Amino acid sequence: MTPIRINWVKMKNVQRIHQRLYALGLGPLIGRIILLLTTIGRKTSQKRVTPVQYEVIDGDYYIGAARGVKADWFRNIQANPSVEVHVKSLHFKGHAEAITNQKRIADFLGYRLRTHPLMIGLMMKMHDLPMRPSRAQLEELAGTLALVIIHPTEASKEMLG
Repeated sequence: MTPIRINWVKMKNVQRIHQRLYALGLGPLIGRIILLLTTIGRKTSQKRVTPVQYEVIDGDYYIGAARGVKADWFRNIQANPSVEVHVKSLHFKGHAEAITNQKRIADFLGYRLRTHPLMIGLMMKMHDLPMRPSRAQLEELAGTLALVIIHPTEASKEMLG
């Protein structure tokens, strides 16, 4: 399996577009798959906002890190797990759990394949995998990724209803 080649400079431009769409009040439109994650910079202590894809599972927000443990936002969470989330028209605080366990990440990939077979299947093709990879292939891929689960704070849970 060859590593996926993504031009991260171009990805930053796409992320800026997502941030602008939220700033224009269009969060409910793009918020079905994109949320804005605010972390605290591990070096600067400044707030850092990153648009990321997500899934809601049992009230928690799951976010895969395509760059794995090299993603700046993932490393920020490892240093400080307190985060803020802007999704659709909602804002809430949460505690982020950083996960590198291959089996748990493979479980998440399997979930995403079941809920979004075309989109995630195409992502698998980008990793030189079949659109419906085996469990072993998912676990191998999971070794290059990372996962974050955001648990909304108790006060936020009341707000989220």
